[in-house]
Amino acid sequence: MQIYLDSCATTAPRMEVINLMQEILQRGWGNPSSLHRWGERATLALEKARWQVASFVNAPSPDSIIFTSGGTEADNLAVFGITSQYATPQHIIISAVEHSAIALPAQMLEDKGWQVTRLPVNRKGRVNPQDLAQAIQDNTVLVSIIYGQSEVGTIQPIKELATIAKNHGVLFHTDAVQVAGRLTIDVEDLGVDLLSLSAHKYYGIQGAGALYIRAGVKLEPSGGGGGQEKGIRSGTQALGAIASMGLASHLAQQELESENLRLRELRDYLFELLSPCPYLTVTGDLLHRLPHHASFLLNHDSEQLTGRKMVRELNFAGIGISAGSACNSGKSQPSNTLVAMGYSKDEAVKGIRISLDRHTTKEDIQWTAMVIEQVIQRII
Repeated sequence: MQIYLDSCATTAPRMEVINLMQEILQRGWGNPSSLHRWGERATLALEKARWQVASFVNAPSPDSIIFTSGGTEADNLAVFGITSQYATPQHIIISAVEHSAIALPAQMLEDKGWQVTRLPVNRKGRVNPQDLAQAIQDNTVLVSIIYGQSEVGTIQPIKELATIAKNHGVLFHTDAVQVAGRLTIDVEDLGVDLLSLSAHKYYGIQGAGALYIRAGVKLEPSGGGGGQEKGIRSGTQALGAIASMGLASHLAQQELESENLRLRELRDYLFELLSPCPYLTVTGDLLHRLPHHASFLLNHDSEQLTGRKMVRELNFAGIGISAGSACNSGKSQPSNTLVAMGYSKDEAVKGIRISLDRHTTKEDIQWTAMVIEQVIQRII
């Protein structure tokens, strides 16, 4: 039996998406910048995808969508696209539980003299909006707070945080990579200025992402080139991956309500099955949580019982889970997210994440819960 429960790392592309990718590669492979019929076909596919992604996040215009290679580039483009406009270092605000695609650029800016405030979170991983209001300074130029935290599943109060930033005249960005396809995203209602997406988190192809940019917000180009993507992100677009992202966005939007409910029920069923286990403690916010996300701390003092050990043992049993973020789960250092939430460094190597997808069944949840308990008993 093979059970994949690591959709926060990546999802299997939908067959409709694979078919479109194949069609683009075989018959729609023109360069969108070309003027002949091959280029025209490519342009139609590109702009259809732009329209689909814009609709997915309720952007008022497709022109507000800039395609990237993924969520990391979209995050970097947001941070550096704003900050590189300033000749002297200013001030930015992030949370203490950002993905490395935001945390590391912030560190790079700090190394160059920028002031970076990292807002603390509570034991559940939530930012207090009052902390943001108090942290904003006269020279604050950007606030970037993750929407749905990948390691512990906590959802931040983005609308409230964005309103605070707006009231102070500060631009607001959110990394919505984990939220897309799981919760409705409405950039108009949220009031954000910038928002990052990644196709492969909701059954698209790896290698495509997007950055929503509110009209009137200026970004410094990421580099020089042919002027594609309104000159902000030059380079011939990865048409197959982008067209597939458009289709994945359209399909996710159609199924969002029913799939959200189904995943919540399965996630809560997993929590219920594992609740009697004395060696598992739920991490993150149970109320404000991604619908497909379950995370736990292994609360036994055995040095053998770590997140990485559990990942390996479940892999031997044919079950794929994660020890924290996929970008860091191969490393042995404590989770920065768990440390920021108040866990000790010894505890912060004992986190595991289980993330469900459209293929997950009730039987998968039952089998996984049983195997987890058996593995823990064997290790301790």
